[in-house]
Amino acid sequence: MNSYETVFIFTPVLSDQQMKEAVQKFTDLLRQEGAEIVNEEDWGLRMLAYPIEKKTTGFYQLVEYNAEPSVIEKLEVNLRRDERVIRFLTIRQDKFAREYAEKRRRLKSQKKEEPVTTHEEERN
Repeated sequence: MNSYETVFIFTPVLSDQQMKEAVQKFTDLLRQEGAEIVNEEDWGLRMLAYPIEKKTTGFYQLVEYNAEPSVIEKLEVNLRRDERVIRFLTIRQDKFAREYAEKRRRLKSQKKEEPVTTHEEERN
C-alpha cells in the first residue's frame, strides 16, 4: 500500500451539509475499495488563484489515506464525474512527505490541547 493525499475543491455554492455529504461520498468510496483513511482536514472557503468556471472561491478539503494504486483511478473517475468538484489533485507521498504530514498533525493536535493564556497570566 502507498500513502496518498488528495486535495479537492468544491464549488462555493454548496451548503455545509451538501459539502459534508460530498466529502463523505468520496471517503466512503475509498473505504469500500480497501483504503485506510489517515487524516481528513477541512480547509474551508478560500480564494482561488485564478477563476475557475467563473468562480473565485471554493471549499478546500484534504484527505490523506493508504491505498493500492488501482483505487486512485476509481476515485479520480468519480471526482471528474461529480459536478460539485471544481478541481482535485492526488499525490503519492514519499517518506519525507509522510514524515512532514505526521509532524504537521502532531503539532496541530498539540495546539488544540494547550490551554489559552492571557498576557497577564504570562507575566505572573
